[in-house]
Amino acid sequence: MKLTELFREGKFVITGEVGPVKGSISRDRSIEPNCVRDAAFLQKHVHAVNVTDNQSAVMRLGSLAAGVFLKAQGIEPVFQLTCRDRNRIALQSDILTAYSLGIDNMLLLTGDHIQLGDHKEAKPVFDLDSVQLIHMAAGLRAGHDISGHPIENPPDMALGAVVNPNVEPVELQLIQMKKKIDAGAEFFQTQAVYDAELLERFMEQASKLGRPVQVGVVVLKSPQMAEYMNAHVSGIQVPRDWIVEIGGADKADRRKKAAEMTGRFLRRVKPLVQGVHIMPMGWVDTVPDILCEAGLAKD
Repeated sequence: MKLTELFREGKFVITGEVGPVKGSISRDRSIEPNCVRDAAFLQKHVHAVNVTDNQSAVMRLGSLAAGVFLKAQGIEPVFQLTCRDRNRIALQSDILTAYSLGIDNMLLLTGDHIQLGDHKEAKPVFDLDSVQLIHMAAGLRAGHDISGHPIENPPDMALGAVVNPNVEPVELQLIQMKKKIDAGAEFFQTQAVYDAELLERFMEQASKLGRPVQVGVVVLKSPQMAEYMNAHVSGIQVPRDWIVEIGGADKADRRKKAAEMTGRFLRRVKPLVQGVHIMPMGWVDTVPDILCEAGLAKD
């Protein structure tokens, strides 16, 4: 199931996200990793589940293997692919492999820098940037590799990209967004946004580019998490009123409060966008309440 088909049908597309296990999946299935359980839970409430690619440069099970495993369980994955760890040969090979094993959707990103992760001695690759990666994937779909050589059975996958409405000046992000569209991007998911007025200003311009946009939001678990994101996560800013509100809830009530806050925000911004991307950070049980609060349901 391609997300692009849902957008064309006018559906409000809802996606979630899981991070693969830091380890392997048991061959005899005697131990089910949290990411598999989380994805199975999410699938009841969303159209597809993003599978992150060594997010924050922390080594985990590969997004390709995890995505194929989820697909075999009847869970629709969005295969995230970054430029950080692979050269153009490996990137193309992974795209062809993903399509051959049944994956229909990709989200193509530059990737977090090595210095954020748990293998700081590793050598980053970044043979391509995200625009070049999208262009390469579109070329494969058109029937040729990045060097112009023809390929057999081109991979007919939906190509997604990322945009960050939080970056100032916003014109730079709009220019980058246009480059990604020209390269072949068919839909966008935003980095985490918490400011409805900021998103509205961004979408006034971004909507003119003619591609569906899903607003992304990370479920805010605590004021400490917000302060950490503000200090260490580039391009994300949690407003003070969010920090005060989640901090004012007793720890035992924070899941409920987080769902209420996120749902209220999504209810306000849903007229601006064509979908939502919820990053629950392990709190997958909050997603049904978030969607209920937002007046959203998978159709």
